Amino acid sequence: MSDLHHILNEGPEPNEEALKRYLEGTASEEERFAIENNMADEAFMNDAVEGLQNFKSPLQMQDYVNQINKELHKQTNKKKRRRLKRHIEDQNWTLISVILIIILCILGYFVIHLTEQQHKKEIPTEQKK
Repeated sequence: MSDLHHILNEGPEPNEEALKRYLEGTASEEERFAIENNMADEAFMNDAVEGLQNFKSPLQMQDYVNQINKELHKQTNKKKRRRLKRHIEDQNWTLISVILIIILCILGYFVIHLTEQQHKKEIPTEQKK
């Protein structure tokens, strides 16, 4: 959905303008037929048209649509920010744990290497006896 200001998609379903014309009674016969067929096929569309018919003026309906769009944008932006924040925090802990494991591996290598060197030094002194 490239245009976030419109709730309805363009395509086989009627668009916002066609619905407005249908509710105002200025829709063509083809548009009215398509909307009524869509209402018969889909309960959501039927409920949407019935709800839109309850508005007394087109201005009131447009204000309500704008309010819904604004709330939808707030909610989606809030979820995005929360997801990004959680994602960044997860990366920090992952990075810290990877660095800690690498440091432990390096320390383990040096401990094993030093132990081998000390063990090699002790063996020749025991052979001399």
